[in-house]
Amino acid sequence: MIGKLNHVGVATPSIEESWKLYRDILGCTDITEKLPEQGVWVSFVNLPNAQIELIEPYGEASPIHAFLAKNPKGGQHHVCFEVEDILAARDDMRAKGATVLGTGEPRMGAHGVPVIFVHPKTMGGVLVELMEAPKGAH
Repeated sequence: MIGKLNHVGVATPSIEESWKLYRDILGCTDITEKLPEQGVWVSFVNLPNAQIELIEPYGEASPIHAFLAKNPKGGQHHVCFEVEDILAARDDMRAKGATVLGTGEPRMGAHGVPVIFVHPKTMGGVLVELMEAPKGAH
């Protein structure tokens, strides 16, 4: 059902500070994007086989604030896998007893494609993002 690993999401109190590790120490390149409607700033670290998504809170209503309250220095937030059809994946997850967060209606993710999140309680303690693979990716 799932395709390739697209990215690992890492929450951080400061993307700029995180670059001291990813850019300056590990030598990675970046793509930066703001997603104010989702309450986050996002910056992608490009790797040969996937990406690291750095996520910083944007605004007081950001869902990342609660994560950082428990993990003040940041840390691994979620893993994201590609799927061919986001609605079929959502329905399959629900049929198998997994809890899809929110209403279950896909929203646009940072890559400009529909995404859903599956609750960590039904995924072995890991928040899982499923994203519809960009057209032509397979």
